[in-house]
Amino acid sequence: MSRTRATAGAPPRLARRTDRIAPFKVMELVKQASALKASGHPVIQLNIGEPDFTALPAVVAALERAARSGLTQYTPATGIEPLRAAIARDYGERYGLDIAPSRIIITAGASAALLLACCALVDTGDRVLLTDPSYPCNRHFVSAFDGIPDLVPVGPDTRFQMTRALLESHWTAQTRGTLLATPANPTGTSIPHDELGAIIESVRARAGFTIVDEIYLGLSYDTPPRSALAFGDDLVVTNSFSKYFSMTGWRLGWLVVPESLVGTFEKLAQNLFICASALAQQAALACFEPESLAIFEARRQSLKERRDFIVPALRQAGLDVPVTPDGAFYVYLDCARLGMDSGRFAQRLLDEAHVSIVPGHDFGTHDADRYLRLSYATERSLIEEAVGRIARLLAR
Repeated sequence: MSRTRATAGAPPRLARRTDRIAPFKVMELVKQASALKASGHPVIQLNIGEPDFTALPAVVAALERAARSGLTQYTPATGIEPLRAAIARDYGERYGLDIAPSRIIITAGASAALLLACCALVDTGDRVLLTDPSYPCNRHFVSAFDGIPDLVPVGPDTRFQMTRALLESHWTAQTRGTLLATPANPTGTSIPHDELGAIIESVRARAGFTIVDEIYLGLSYDTPPRSALAFGDDLVVTNSFSKYFSMTGWRLGWLVVPESLVGTFEKLAQNLFICASALAQQAALACFEPESLAIFEARRQSLKERRDFIVPALRQAGLDVPVTPDGAFYVYLDCARLGMDSGRFAQRLLDEAHVSIVPGHDFGTHDADRYLRLSYATERSLIEEAVGRIARLLAR
């Protein structure tokens, strides 16, 4: 029996927008660190933005119950009603806000939430203001819908955050809105609440949109966290079960949107995602039990204690930490005085001290050669060992 041999041809032409999506360079360092570790080197990885805590036993038990009960079919695109109600109730208890469950849309992680937000709000050629540095995927979400991410350089003088003055000085006739994160990756810093309100007021006066990424809001350390939703119901706010609730791989997040836009977001979610994981949604209900919330708060306190150790320890070792982070689990380091750029220092740190951190190039272009991100979302003993290795390398 004869077989027809497939003919090799040129691959299909890619859409031009793919050229605007840069590779995630941190993953290359992660691969190097993992290869070193696999070959027997004692690598300490302070490079990934993932808590070392995992999902609570109560959450896993809820998942098992849901699976055995057959709760595995499609859910509404906006999510199951009990979970939307639980999130709304948490906004009331934690932040004193009256958020209607109907405004909450459950998504496949905060990434899906931000994709939906950009799909709904960004037209071709629209300019969207973000800070530089910022989480790289946020600007790529804008680019994915043919918008133009306008990166606003920020530094220690504004705690690496947007201000009203910066927003107004960078707003143009083509600017459609802003995408902010507070607390932020990679810097661990927050926008002061009054300043955030001033930014929102300025955007509102220009008939623009404000998207606020609050994925790290639950991991705030120095002042009680306050959601941007306090400033009005015309905002789009995203959050996730990944960080505070320690459920990174479960891919579950949510949006809070204006009531008038719920139908549009539901339509987009139906077509782009159908729904978030039914099992993850059922399991997440256990996150809001009093016993679970007590554990999450204990974990938050543990991360604060790590922050309180590592920042002065890094400074004592000889690294500059220009701004003490107040949230998330990152430290943004300045290596300028070492006489090498951030990429070279990160490589030497990995090769010679077997400690992996991330140079600033993933997070933007402004001063990327001098800054690095360190994640302290790992156990305290490893953090202490890593700081010792860094100090010994710098002493050499």
